[in-house]
Amino acid sequence: MKRILLILIVISTSIGYSQTDAEVLRTIYTQSLTNGKSYDWLNHLSNQIGSRLSGSLGAERAVAYTKEELEALGLDKVWLQPVMVPKWVRGAKEFAFIETEPGKTTNVNICALGGSVATPALGLKAQVVEVHNFQELEALGTAGVQGKIVFYNRPMQADLIQTFDAYGGCVNQRYQGAVEAIKYGAVGVIVRSMNLRMDDLPHTGSMTYNNVPVDKRIPSAAISTNDAELLSTMLKLDKSIQFYFKQNCKQLKDVQSHNVIGEITGSEFPDEYIIVGGHLDSWDLGDGSHDDGAGVVQSMDVLRLLKASGIKPKRSIRVVLFMNEENGLRGGNKYAEVAKQKNENHIFALESDAGGFTPRGFSFDCSDAAFSQVLSWQQLFKPYLIHYFEKGGSGADVGPLKTESIVLAGLRPDSQRYFDHHHASNDTFDAINKRELELGAATMTSLVYLFDKYGVNPISNSSLIKN
Repeated sequence: MKRILLILIVISTSIGYSQTDAEVLRTIYTQSLTNGKSYDWLNHLSNQIGSRLSGSLGAERAVAYTKEELEALGLDKVWLQPVMVPKWVRGAKEFAFIETEPGKTTNVNICALGGSVATPALGLKAQVVEVHNFQELEALGTAGVQGKIVFYNRPMQADLIQTFDAYGGCVNQRYQGAVEAIKYGAVGVIVRSMNLRMDDLPHTGSMTYNNVPVDKRIPSAAISTNDAELLSTMLKLDKSIQFYFKQNCKQLKDVQSHNVIGEITGSEFPDEYIIVGGHLDSWDLGDGSHDDGAGVVQSMDVLRLLKASGIKPKRSIRVVLFMNEENGLRGGNKYAEVAKQKNENHIFALESDAGGFTPRGFSFDCSDAAFSQVLSWQQLFKPYLIHYFEKGGSGADVGPLKTESIVLAGLRPDSQRYFDHHHASNDTFDAINKRELELGAATMTSLVYLFDKYGVNPISNSSLIKN
């Protein structure tokens, strides 16, 4: 009888180590949905630490917290990678109004764009000229723009199903708007918030002055979508109305911060690296739960889920929590720079930076051969309603790693609500759904597992079925 029990135990153990890929994915999803850590980590990151603008105290507290949590997972290595980052501070809350005649004003909601200079101490008031693109601005020229505030009012294109395409179609007015307006003598810039919803929340985001001298720079702010519509309507009735705004932001000297990195060292190919990550910094209006606290905690949970599921990676798996994606990409560039100096062989990099909503799939930046391999795995994800596997972009932080051989990927959650929160004061923990967040962590872990098991060489469908 004892001999029979021993044989059964041996057989059972053998089956456990020869699970099919479908069974391994089922284990990963079960672990995430019943024993996930991502939601608890995000709760602390958002509600105990809060906003994490690069160079801020919140960012440094987030570095210390995530390093400590990764160390508690019992990884093979955890370390901090120094990186110099910009330090921009918003200062006192902004204030703005539309003036139709002396003493008759309507308050509106604005926020300074990241990197902007302040207005004069008493604020700035001038007539407004509305444009929808740089071509309209150029057509007005100096005669139509000099001494005025340029109001960029191109909305995100509502009929595009891919909301990131809609964002990409109008974000240049936020990022480059000041540079273009300065050419024609503008004294300030107001930009319609990058938001598909009509609301009263201004959305911040990065802007640039390129090489414009400091004394020639003009203040730039975002205005809520409701107030953009109001301003546009009032301008149609009276082009002589004036706009007043006051903001108190300041650019300080660069300071040192860190990328946070944890690693499970590969058992067979330790010099082949797979990384998964998100950016630890956030804007300062909310607590950055969707952008990109969700990506941070999902990436951390990938390594924990691999361990909890009994998976011993063949290749070295790293989680990288990048600093300064929002206003400089210093963390992503520094990680790639150090990897190149060390001649590290990165074969796959996955980023989560599109919110913590229901996962739909991935986009891939890779060769046709590697993409064919990815498509052969699609059937494994169908039970979890993961169906989007397309070639396209990956993530800003992993982009600097790009070579001909590496596969770059981005998690693609449902994006229809993402820009309601993106860079705004309502990017807060209460907007996170625990189950959606945990599904995303499991989906990322599953793809990492497959790339670790098979590498980046194309495999046939028949080979997949056998495994």
